[in-house]
Amino acid sequence: MSNPLPRHAYFQGKIVPYSEARVGVATHALNYGTAVFGGIRAYWNAEKKRLFIFRPQDHYRRFLNSCRIMRMEFDHTPESLTDLTIELLRADGYQEDIYIRPLAYKADEQIGVRLHNLTDELTIFALPFGLYIKNDTAAHATISSWRRLDDNAIPARGKISGAYASSALIKTDAALAGFDEALVLTQEGHLSEGSAMNVFIVRDGALITPPITENILEGITRRSVIELARAELNLPVIERPIDRSEIYLCEELFLTGTAAQVTAVTRVDHRPVGNGEMGPITAQLRRLFEQVVRAEHPKYTHWNVAV
Repeated sequence: MSNPLPRHAYFQGKIVPYSEARVGVATHALNYGTAVFGGIRAYWNAEKKRLFIFRPQDHYRRFLNSCRIMRMEFDHTPESLTDLTIELLRADGYQEDIYIRPLAYKADEQIGVRLHNLTDELTIFALPFGLYIKNDTAAHATISSWRRLDDNAIPARGKISGAYASSALIKTDAALAGFDEALVLTQEGHLSEGSAMNVFIVRDGALITPPITENILEGITRRSVIELARAELNLPVIERPIDRSEIYLCEELFLTGTAAQVTAVTRVDHRPVGNGEMGPITAQLRRLFEQVVRAEHPKYTHWNVAV
């Protein structure tokens, strides 16, 4: 999947043309993965002719928490980062769906594995972005042979750049074997996530998802879907460990994430999920989520920040 280059970036304290936002090959973050990032979407509403950022302050609150894990200190707040993002998007002038990438990184150009006594820098850029998984209404997943990283190794609740080498191994092995996505187990053998997204199953009319203690990212889309399921569909939502065999027995399965949005999985390891088609609960949540992120659902407009 290739994307066009960004137009501008917030870099070293100001908004500059993207071509000027450059780091050297000796940069600490590039050599050691000592960076954290976020993923935020903004959606174009053609009727209102406005771009709406989805839950930016929630995203930036998690982003700053990731910074804390990696001993990075900034004077910014979720509100100030949201304001910076609006300023950047006004400079960009996009009138289409986009993806926003904030990145905090250890910027010194020197060798030596550590987190302390290093310079912390912040950059933000945005670019047009469509579907992350092309087959998002009927994805075929496999259970990966790679295991999920543990909180005591590289904490999953922080979006730490170095940890995504694991996600890359998971995703590429699945893709080269002909699958759309992979499901990843914890060291104990419980379902954790996809390669880089949260996971839900439906069993006996209940929506079930792994708890945050199963080495998962504390997903903003995950949290949104849980609220929508409870408030709008009156569904019981249960957070508990999920065994591997439950994946083969569930009635529906879907993935959530900023990039993945709500992606229906209809086959796992060549076995159909339910009847092998997107289920009714997944379909309803997809429709609801689409309305909400485009500021078309009056009850949830507090999640949308207009540019």
